[in-house]
Amino acid sequence: MESKIAAALGLKYHPVAITWTDEKPEKALGFKPGKWGCVMWLLAAAAKGRAAAFDKETCGCWGGGVGLGFGNQYVRFPGGVECFARFLSTGNDGWPRGREVAEQLKSAARKEFMEDFRQGEGYLKTPELAKRFLEEMPIVEIPRKYVVFRPLSDGIPAHEETQAVVFLADPDQLSALTVLANYGRDGNENVILPFGAGCQQIGIFAYREARSRTPRDVIGLTDISARKNVKHQLDDHLLAFTAPWALFLEMEGNVEGSFLQKESWAALRDSERTDRP
Repeated sequence: MESKIAAALGLKYHPVAITWTDEKPEKALGFKPGKWGCVMWLLAAAAKGRAAAFDKETCGCWGGGVGLGFGNQYVRFPGGVECFARFLSTGNDGWPRGREVAEQLKSAARKEFMEDFRQGEGYLKTPELAKRFLEEMPIVEIPRKYVVFRPLSDGIPAHEETQAVVFLADPDQLSALTVLANYGRDGNENVILPFGAGCQQIGIFAYREARSRTPRDVIGLTDISARKNVKHQLDDHLLAFTAPWALFLEMEGNVEGSFLQKESWAALRDSERTDRP
């Protein structure tokens, strides 16, 4: 389908539909089983016009498996959840079990991974905070084999269950999406920005909202690692804005007659085009 929102915003990249299915689309991009990769690479590919598919064995990394909805993949992290909590925070060099696992990994793991495994990514202050963060994450096991990313304009096969639509938006477009999310609703907190990996913000957090009686949109791509991974594929000023499917349809229906067809929005977009070098 062609999105009224995308047209009104003047998006550079395709909105990306996230679906669940038991059938892998022909010619879909994907990672090889057991090989490392960042889910956000394939989100970028879908935003540029390609379909991509993932299953439990081709989700790229443990966080990607969690983010896409393939259960608690952190139990498969080297050394388990304890080592992952230290990986996310202060590192594994400070305790015997962590050093033992690091020694086992050093001949096969990527240099960058080993540095983070030993010294920690520093995204949370302590392993205890990291473990509580993991306990509160809306981890889910989806009922289908594949998660598929595809440009919304390609259309969605009837046998696929659409969960959400992801927009890649600049600051002005993100502002407009936030206003549109609140345009036809009570309250003023219809958009959230949860802390998590980039794939989790567009995946399990959006899935959780899709199951809610009052779903909210999710701002994402605030994950430092994800931004680093896609910096050569996408413009560096973009964030993700993920709309659960029902809320996306509601927002699509609210474009006509809204601020998106009035002078302030047109003037803002015109001034941006004029200011570009």
